[in-house]
Amino acid sequence: MVKNSFTPIIPQEENKGSVEFQVFSFTNKIQKLTSHLELHKKDFLSERGLRKILGKRKRLLAYLSKKNRVRYNKLIDQLNIRESQTR
Repeated sequence: MVKNSFTPIIPQEENKGSVEFQVFSFTNKIQKLTSHLELHKKDFLSERGLRKILGKRKRLLAYLSKKNRVRYNKLIDQLNIRESQTR
């Protein structure tokens, strides 16, 4: 059995439409799907869903990095995800 290590950080703000809350929510979904796929390697539909969520989170992080670099860096540190590479 895989031990789940979901992000224990709860955002301070209650604004569910904020970029930070959405990225936090996507990160939790990504961690859940990743642990699921470790057990079920041939679940290709869940793998597709994971790729879609990763793309959404990537676009939101790119938007936040362009709009407010301080909030972006704080969020990256808080969620412990690495900074994405820019071309």
